[in-house]
Amino acid sequence: MSELFLSVIIPAYNEERRLPNTLEQLCTFLDAQPFTSEVLIVENGSQDHTLEIAQAFAKSCSRVRVFQNTKRGKGLAVQLGMREARGIYRLMADVDFSMPVPEINRFIPPGLTDFDIAIASREAPGAVRYNEPLYRHIIGRGYNILIRLLALPGLQDTQCGFKCFRGEVADDLFDYQTLPGWSFDVELLYIARLHGYRIVEIPIPWYFNSESKVSVLRDSLHMGLDLLKIRWNSARGVYEKKA
Repeated sequence: MSELFLSVIIPAYNEERRLPNTLEQLCTFLDAQPFTSEVLIVENGSQDHTLEIAQAFAKSCSRVRVFQNTKRGKGLAVQLGMREARGIYRLMADVDFSMPVPEINRFIPPGLTDFDIAIASREAPGAVRYNEPLYRHIIGRGYNILIRLLALPGLQDTQCGFKCFRGEVADDLFDYQTLPGWSFDVELLYIARLHGYRIVEIPIPWYFNSESKVSVLRDSLHMGLDLLKIRWNSARGVYEKKA
């Protein structure tokens, strides 16, 4: 099977309402691009009709492929999608697309070159946040301080849901991933630095979505514990690159 230029991986849990519009926007955008592409929807243990909606859409858009992962966890869903992807570049994205779809071109050549991983940033110079409640911003910045202290010094925003990997980098990193939930991307970026990959932050316009599935207090606690797991794994050599 021939290699594609771009794979877009979207984990989907109980997204029957938002998924159709997102896929329509995404496929319309990709249809207009000069490069080849695919969209991988990874349904993630939903209790609604997310899987059926994704499968129905795939029948009308040949670039869409649908996978089911019955085990819950955003990290597990993205890991499956990255392993199934065929693209030279592989972009993970949230269903809500809080970053406008055309911004994708800033994460791939020719818009961006000389990178291994490009991460969307709501904090890099030039980024703009729209409609985010103050309490969400304060808690998010507090968590980022912990991330910088314990795992990723220098990175201003590791939790934005849009990240693009070169294909061979994804093949390497996702084999070392151990965390199944929200903190998986912090773990991946930590491993990336250990393996010597170049990470760049891309400032984006970002629109707050009130339907976000992140519970700030509950998930912040879990993610804090995950930071300690990452450091423990690192101390035990779990992330050391295999010969």
